[in-house]
Amino acid sequence: MSGNTLIIVESPAKAKTINKYLGDGYRVVASYGHIRDLPSRDGSVRPDEDFAMDWELGDRAKKHVDEITKAAREADRILLATDPDREGEAISWHVREVLLSRRGLGKADIRRVTFNEVTRNAVLDAIAQPRPLNDELIEAYLARRALDYLVGFTLSPVLWRKLPGSKSAGRVQSVALRLISEREAEIERFRPQEYWTIEGLFATPSGDAFRARLTHFDGTKLDKFAIPTGEDANRIVARLADLTYGVRSIERKQVRRRPVAPFTTSTLQQEASRKLGFSATQTMMLAQRLYEGIDLGGETVGLITYMRTDGLQLADEAVAATRSLIDADFGGDYLPSSPIRYKSTAKNAQEAHEAIRPTDPGRRPPSLRRSLDGDLFRLYELIWKRTVACQMANAVIDQVAVDVASGDGSAVLRATGSVIRFDGFLKVYEEGRDDSASDEDAEARLPNLTEGTALTRTETTPRQHFTQPPPRYTEASLVKRMEELGIGRPSTYASILQVLQDREYVRLDRKRFVPEDRGRLVTAFLTNFFRRYVEYDFTANLEEQLDDISGGRIDWKAVLRDFWEAFSRAVADTKDLTISQVIEAIDNALGPHFFRPRADGRDPRACPSCADGRLGLKLSRSGAFIGCSNYPDCRYTRPLEVPGEGDDDGDRPSLPRDLGVDPETGEVVSLRNGPFGIYVQLGDGANGKAKPKRVSLPKGYIAAEVDLDRARRLLALPREVGVHPDSREPITAGVGRYGPYLKHGTTYQNLPADEDVLTVGINRAVELLATAKPGRAAAEPLRALGAHPQTGEPVGIFKGRFGPYIKHRREHASVPKSADAETLGLEEAVAILAAKAATKGKGSKAGKKAPAKAAAAESADDAKTASAPAANRRTAAKATGKTGRSKSASAGKSRKATRSTG
Repeated sequence: MSGNTLIIVESPAKAKTINKYLGDGYRVVASYGHIRDLPSRDGSVRPDEDFAMDWELGDRAKKHVDEITKAAREADRILLATDPDREGEAISWHVREVLLSRRGLGKADIRRVTFNEVTRNAVLDAIAQPRPLNDELIEAYLARRALDYLVGFTLSPVLWRKLPGSKSAGRVQSVALRLISEREAEIERFRPQEYWTIEGLFATPSGDAFRARLTHFDGTKLDKFAIPTGEDANRIVARLADLTYGVRSIERKQVRRRPVAPFTTSTLQQEASRKLGFSATQTMMLAQRLYEGIDLGGETVGLITYMRTDGLQLADEAVAATRSLIDADFGGDYLPSSPIRYKSTAKNAQEAHEAIRPTDPGRRPPSLRRSLDGDLFRLYELIWKRTVACQMANAVIDQVAVDVASGDGSAVLRATGSVIRFDGFLKVYEEGRDDSASDEDAEARLPNLTEGTALTRTETTPRQHFTQPPPRYTEASLVKRMEELGIGRPSTYASILQVLQDREYVRLDRKRFVPEDRGRLVTAFLTNFFRRYVEYDFTANLEEQLDDISGGRIDWKAVLRDFWEAFSRAVADTKDLTISQVIEAIDNALGPHFFRPRADGRDPRACPSCADGRLGLKLSRSGAFIGCSNYPDCRYTRPLEVPGEGDDDGDRPSLPRDLGVDPETGEVVSLRNGPFGIYVQLGDGANGKAKPKRVSLPKGYIAAEVDLDRARRLLALPREVGVHPDSREPITAGVGRYGPYLKHGTTYQNLPADEDVLTVGINRAVELLATAKPGRAAAEPLRALGAHPQTGEPVGIFKGRFGPYIKHRREHASVPKSADAETLGLEEAVAILAAKAATKGKGSKAGKKAPAKAAAAESADDAKTASAPAANRRTAAKATGKTGRSKSASAGKSRKATRSTG
């Protein structure tokens, strides 16, 4: 008999699910997360009193605690059923402590139960096996909270005093911020290096064609930078033109690819970011809902196991169920002879729980489509596929490498390809590509070749390349790097990334972290004056000590004593630190960031306002700014913004800038600045050539990072993304007057700011198009007359309410009654449009334009194809005005602050 049993969980959704599994005599209530925390004031943790800690109820917790207390006084037995990890143990401990302080336990027996999945059997089994609270887990929680508190409430005031305008500094967040800031510094230091490769297109006697890359020339193996310039490449191409070629050797080998392991918290966040575009926070919120329970036809069921874990093991019954499903759905060939076991390689992995998996593999995703909304379904499907795939047979791949040699042996070219002989686990799941993967890594399928086969060279193509800087961190790659370093824990990754954004230390730009200047200042300060406490090894060692506390191998207060002794001494050492010393240290550290080399060779620190002043970092009460060393004689200041190259005021990059020569047309590709923004241009339109092709730089692109390859890909737009699975019609991506877009038939959809028009894939495109609002299809012309001789844009005759009319851009003119719409030609149509425009301008302000203004307007009109989206022009103009006022105001504030700080 259960008697009168109270079960306390942390979530109302979990309470609702569990309540449906239990009969009379049970009551389930929720604590709504943590009910107590350390007060946000000094003295909540007191090192001088052996780390005594004060706790207080949260503002919203009193109501829930009152309900729990009332229910506890009526219960014979209390079961604490919060999540099965350190945080869950802590929540249960807080509930017990509050009930004890309120004398709410009475004679009730209070115990702890845990389950890894919210299913009927798991819950009932846990209730049958209660245990005491785990003191080691609680102590590890107390140590973590004390450490975070001591760092935050001791270091943040130092930061506020010595680096005005900064916000608080956290123990783990500061280390993550350092990762992001140091990656940005790497990118800024990076200088691209040009190199060339040469590819040959060869045809077999049967007509099959394949490409091969030059690897040896004149007896020398070519390394990456062996062909440094286009002149060198063209000289080699000329040599290769007169040679004969044949297949010299063929190397074949068979490789087996093992399936990837089931999901842990970090790998789930990484894959959900790469494949689904979810943030870490979004992934965890969705996973929480899947774990706590979903209504399936009147029954609430937890669909996945606990989602905060770094363990890779699967329960034996889960493995057996998964293997049975594989055998039934895919056949015996896809089932290994024995289960596959996985072991974590992550630093400090606790492996306290199972990997993340479906609670019942038999719940195939299609059967849940009606019960789960879009994002929940996509995440469940990802988890289900990964779990099933991890127990499937290896994929078998044939890899082929073919060496093509010239008749005289002076040149060797290599082609590689692969063929999947048996797809194995790839039938269900393939892991997303990482940041380091490139399109060049992909291998083509080769024709059937034999050694000695004569080949015909049909073309030889030199290709220009530039080395690329390391990529900025995405959420996925940052979580992966933190896990590799042993920083943070599964339950903390999402909150760490969110806190950095909330404090405005970093921002997400096209799904990549960019440090704000505020964040880089904090990192520079900490690495100069508290370097030990933002070291990666130091933070990872603290995590190991917390794990040792959890395992009962070390005393938690001993860890705190050792930390506090050294940390408090480091803080005390900054007492006599002057603002001048802080400015000097940060100026030295961030000088290359704020004062980048100019294209014209001038000193980037030279003051533009006075003759001999030098620019440097200054601090005021409201934050940092750039000022002149000759203050107060020179009052030049500017906000903390990174200057471009070549401008006196440092506001814009030096443009135009040649990026290289397009190998297909021989035209120069350049980056230019127009009235409506920065754009890429092919050629210059000189010597009577056609108007050069231009494409606006999409929002989020950084001009300094645009190279020849990316510019050529922009100029090649629109591109075909793929074929729509329903209509079988192509989907294209391009850049138009309103910015990047997708097109499917007559449906257009703007691309979100965080999507790249060059890389958006077919699955994401289909999803975005599904959300497009239906619009009116563009009218089809009765007759297309051709391109306007001045603008190159189409002119056509359309059917109107009052008869046929001529249309060019937004210009309309009725077809005169004296003309025949069926036979009207382009020249006549252009003349009619011009006459209409001239008539419209008479007597209006437009007609009174000064010739110079009219010419400027025409020039701006011509640049529209290379401009920012038209819909944003008014917004941009307003923003520019606001920015101007903002800069002026900031400068004014900075000048006042300069007087007060010197």
